[in-house]
Amino acid sequence: MAAGEENNMDKDSLKSLQLEIIKSLDLSMQMNDEEIKSAIDKLLLEKGKRKKISLEDRTYVRKEVFYSIRRMGLLQELIDDLSITEIMVNGTDPIFIERDGKIEQTELCFESPEKVEQIIQQIVSESNRVVNEASPIVDAGLKGGLRINAVLAPVAINGPILTIRRFPEKAMTVEQLILADTLSGEVASFLKRHVVSGSNILVCGGTGSGKTTFLNVLSGYIPLKERIITIEDSAELRIDHHPNLVRLETRNANVEGCREITIRDLLKTSLRMRPDRIIVGEVRGKEAIDMLQSVNVGHTAMTSVHANGVRDVVSRLETMVLMGMDIPLSAVRRQIASGFDLFIHLGRVRDGSRKLLEIAAPVLAEDGTVTMNTLYYFKETESDKQEKVCGRWIKSKNNMCG
Repeated sequence: MAAGEENNMDKDSLKSLQLEIIKSLDLSMQMNDEEIKSAIDKLLLEKGKRKKISLEDRTYVRKEVFYSIRRMGLLQELIDDLSITEIMVNGTDPIFIERDGKIEQTELCFESPEKVEQIIQQIVSESNRVVNEASPIVDAGLKGGLRINAVLAPVAINGPILTIRRFPEKAMTVEQLILADTLSGEVASFLKRHVVSGSNILVCGGTGSGKTTFLNVLSGYIPLKERIITIEDSAELRIDHHPNLVRLETRNANVEGCREITIRDLLKTSLRMRPDRIIVGEVRGKEAIDMLQSVNVGHTAMTSVHANGVRDVVSRLETMVLMGMDIPLSAVRRQIASGFDLFIHLGRVRDGSRKLLEIAAPVLAEDGTVTMNTLYYFKETESDKQEKVCGRWIKSKNNMCG
């Protein structure tokens, strides 16, 4: 074979070859994955008779053509990389990823906004959701532990925006969190006692702090005899070990006339389903009223809230309650203090790792405000290096922290 015959093709020639292969494929036929790969190989063989195609280029084109038909195009290699926890597509700009808690810019980018929207429509259709100009924002969960958020024009100014977050294929265990230094064995034992005894628990933290993962871990302590009802915007909790489990998911209104089903609707109906334990993936709006009412009338529940710390949770809940009902703040605060037993704050530290930063119990003070009785907190050690944050969890002496 002549030396020049195995030279790789340039980028434009590879794209042109991919388009030729896609146009030549008969996509009207019902074919499985192996049949599509076989058809691509046949076309590549025919093309190779007229123009030499190196084995490297042949392998690359085969993968890219298959991905564009049956997978998510150039996103597929990022999705297949299990070390990547988040993929951020900003129109046709370079794609960003999160790995080990740090954001990196890749060399990959979509060639046109239409390509991005095509991928978004493909993803959304798999989860029976709709996104278009009239309804340009969508959240959806996909198989394999993926959650997507997509935003189209006219809301997205610099092109279609797609964010894909990966959750572990298997729910993490408390042992894995201890090995990852997210919490200590002593703290895990403390939380186990509270879950088993039926304490009402609220997990707070910022985006990506691990709230859903932590709710999953806590659910592992729930006795198997209990009936669990989970309520989420998009199903992300992975509670696979309970025989009596009911999973509920919200629904957006659509053009066919189906009305919206909200977290609040599901919370109300769940109370009539004989629950032993209610788990709400996240409280972010008017459903805070129903959440507080349920934990104040004998129901056992766990939920999460976006907040920067346990002391911010009270004002967040107050705001959400007032969004749906005009009631005195003193009444809201009484329900918060009497309804929840534990607030747990999760967060990322400077090396990107996730930590349980504080556990506190809400207490109603004499002046009607809610103070926090800190039970455990994470303290960094003085010998910390910049590369890795180390520390220890300290059991508080029940000092009141307002």
